[in-house]
Amino acid sequence: MSRDRGRFIVLEGVEGAGKSTAMAVVEETLGAAGFPPVVTREPGGTPLGEAIRELLLGHRHAEMSDATEVLLVFAARAEHIEKRIRPALEAGTWVLCDRFTDATYAYQGAGRGMPEHRLATLENWVQGDLRPDLVLILDVPVREGLDRASRRGGAPDRFESQREEFFQRVRNAYLARAAADSARYRLIDASRPVEDVAATLRAVLGEWLRDATDAN
Repeated sequence: MSRDRGRFIVLEGVEGAGKSTAMAVVEETLGAAGFPPVVTREPGGTPLGEAIRELLLGHRHAEMSDATEVLLVFAARAEHIEKRIRPALEAGTWVLCDRFTDATYAYQGAGRGMPEHRLATLENWVQGDLRPDLVLILDVPVREGLDRASRRGGAPDRFESQREEFFQRVRNAYLARAAADSARYRLIDASRPVEDVAATLRAVLGEWLRDATDAN
């Protein structure tokens, strides 16, 4: 596989889908294949992005408008891309990110009802031609995911506090995006035992890495 440019891999999913565990599996698998990634997250990934994350997830500004929310998301993303993601990719380093723009279409778009054309305008402005090479979507029924999240302990953040109907819209958006682009998206059944999900992730990544190698 060519090492001239890094690859950009994103992990997505509703609350309680098991992203933290899956991130570790993906990081280990990529490292074993010779492509140890920069691991990062959204919102966040930079000092400014982490400060914006606190505003978005905390309850201090719980009543912020939907427009403010989505603009803060893209502000954090602009900083993230410029300061961390793009420099790593241009240096030939792979990037593994916990959430990216698919989350915005799912949460702010489907969840909040923000029109897709507005999100697309911001996406094109902030990202230019940058898109993930691979998006792994962990799919789990909403009620199961919320039950898992509640067992983690601690107070729910501003998004976790939304009603179940909100998360159903989010899940439906993820499923629709995966169905619309099977080349870039892989849907992972995250309702199964952790060991089975990990095995599927390794198999999916192995196949994708072989295809990418053949393409080069």
